[in-house]
Amino acid sequence: MTQSVLEHPRTEQSKKPEQSQVLKRADLPVDLDAFGAELDALRRSVLNDLGERDADYIHRIIKAQRALEVGGRALLFFSIIPPAWLAGTAMLGLSKILDNMEIGHNVMHGQYDWMNEPALYGKHFEWDTACPADQWRHSHNYMHHTYTNIVGMDRDVGYGILRMSEKQPWEPYYLGNPLYAFLLMVLFQYGVAVHELEAERLRAGEIKLTDKREMLRETWQKVRRQTLKDYVAFPLLAGPFAPLVFAGNMTANLMRNVWAYMIIFCGHFPDGTQEFTVEEAENESRGMWYYRQILGSANLTGGKLFHILTGNLSFQVEHHLFPDLPAHRYAEIAPQVREICERYGVAYNAGPLRKQFGSVVRKICRLALPWT
Repeated sequence: MTQSVLEHPRTEQSKKPEQSQVLKRADLPVDLDAFGAELDALRRSVLNDLGERDADYIHRIIKAQRALEVGGRALLFFSIIPPAWLAGTAMLGLSKILDNMEIGHNVMHGQYDWMNEPALYGKHFEWDTACPADQWRHSHNYMHHTYTNIVGMDRDVGYGILRMSEKQPWEPYYLGNPLYAFLLMVLFQYGVAVHELEAERLRAGEIKLTDKREMLRETWQKVRRQTLKDYVAFPLLAGPFAPLVFAGNMTANLMRNVWAYMIIFCGHFPDGTQEFTVEEAENESRGMWYYRQILGSANLTGGKLFHILTGNLSFQVEHHLFPDLPAHRYAEIAPQVREICERYGVAYNAGPLRKQFGSVVRKICRLALPWT
């Protein structure tokens, strides 16, 4: 599939769509051009309003993340006292969640490039996780956000190891779906790190491991750096408390892995979200691209702190529509997006974490079986 098949998510140029399978759906909006134009106008209104409060917001989040990390690591050095270990581990885990979700993920989308601060320039940012940032920018920012939920193009559909859509042909390997999902959850940073490995193509014999030599070298360098930092350097600095610091760092990484997995899977795979074939997404107009993003995404309801800890990916619908807008703005525009969707008859999927994650777990188990 070439780039000409789909519009890049940031282009606002529109072309007249040709007839395709997805355009024959009975529940399509009546006027896709008008639908896309309204969403484009909403995006422009936010871009025109960016300024000091957005800069202040990301600076506050960075200060909070650094304070949590420094405080958490300091407490772990005195973790012979159980409350200190618990508090230090929790603080370190929260700092890693903020670094990955509200800072790293959003900065790498270019959401703060307009500030012209080198430390917040999306193409140069590196984060505290096993996946090299350059690989993430390709697999996530480009592949996932351009080809959202297109089976065979978007590798986030199953991450190369899971069956997450009925459009993925069943094979006996998928009987292990629940086990693979659990392992991906607890080892999520490493699962993301090998995303570019294209495990599904390796299994199919389409490519060889030697074809991924450079990708594996870059990944190994990042994994080694992260491992030395969390599991060698900081434990050694703690002297006699090294085992407790080691355990605290491991638990903090586990917190981040499980949380990130839950939020990301709840934004893409709960009941009501849809996947598409390559043919269904051909010849998309701007309005059709928006439409597909909405059908392939789901929001999570909750309070302000909850949204911050999700990196505002609890507003996954708005994020897929406007990945380059500062994520803290999604809460403000979500009512407008929902109102536009209601007027055009487009389903807007939202629900609490418990409900959405429960449906994700059921889907993982159901799709392990050959008759689904």
